[in-house]
Amino acid sequence: MKKKFAFLLMGAHYDPQQHSARFETEKQVTYIYTVKDPQEAYAKVAELKEAGVGAIELCGAFGEGMARRIIDMTEGKIAVGFVVHLPEQDEIFARFFQK
Repeated sequence: MKKKFAFLLMGAHYDPQQHSARFETEKQVTYIYTVKDPQEAYAKVAELKEAGVGAIELCGAFGEGMARRIIDMTEGKIAVGFVVHLPEQDEIFARFFQK
């Protein structure tokens, strides 16, 4: 049985029906999903749990609080990580993601 891994990107500018990808190798299936907001993310995580995904990586927009909530949602049975950057990069990230 192949391992299943998912990466979630969150942003209001995404169209989850259109913006997704799937990659499959002999050992793993990797999914990239987009969600518009935390509520969509929590619904997607519930789907991923039911589908047998074993690891979920979250984009930096989720932060530690939402990552912890997702860990709780998955009862600690799915590996959950989230992207962070080094503090010295804060200003660069702020400029890039400013509205």
